Amino acid sequence: MSTVPFSTTHRLYVKSLYRRHLKNALDWTIRRDKWRPQALQIRAQFERNRHVTDPRALTQLFEKAEAELARFKHPDPYTCPTAPGGTKWERNTPPTLGPVYDHEAEAEHH
Repeated sequence: MSTVPFSTTHRLYVKSLYRRHLKNALDWTIRRDKWRPQALQIRAQFERNRHVTDPRALTQLFEKAEAELARFKHPDPYTCPTAPGGTKWERNTPPTLGPVYDHEAEAEHH
């Protein structure tokens, strides 16, 4: 990643990386009370490197973080049941609103 430190692109990338780390931790630990200490640890890791401004050092940090994320990625991430791909996704979809069929009119023609 070759972005100027503290540019908009840099900030968006760091936010995305942070959220992906949190989401991955949540995939492994669904209970929030167990996940919260992990989230604080992830935040501490990001805060530790907050003041790094050297582009080469940042590139190494980003590569290390991406590699760690890839290495610990959950093989079957948690999906909310009502989200696309969830177990309840489109289970009770409302019927299509098409023309109403008039059974009585059909009976009169026969």
